[in-house]
Amino acid sequence: MGPAVYILGALTTLVCAILLARGYIRSRAKLLLWSALCFFGLTVSNTLIFMDLVLFPQKDLYLWRLTTAAGSMLILVYGLIWEGEK
Repeated sequence: MGPAVYILGALTTLVCAILLARGYIRSRAKLLLWSALCFFGLTVSNTLIFMDLVLFPQKDLYLWRLTTAAGSMLILVYGLIWEGEK
């Protein structure tokens, strides 16, 4: 059951990222771009969770998972600050 949840989490964040990117292409609203980039990064993070806990349990990808998730959040925070100043 666990692997299915990890895969569904990664797919959900990927679908969100694609929808946000489509919205950005249509409206050119910069906040949608920053949100899409964040969700693409979260997709990578969720994929790393699957790889860490299911595919390669002997390897420790914890630092990589946290780094990608934190980087994704920083991208979104940067976008929120950038758009808030205008």
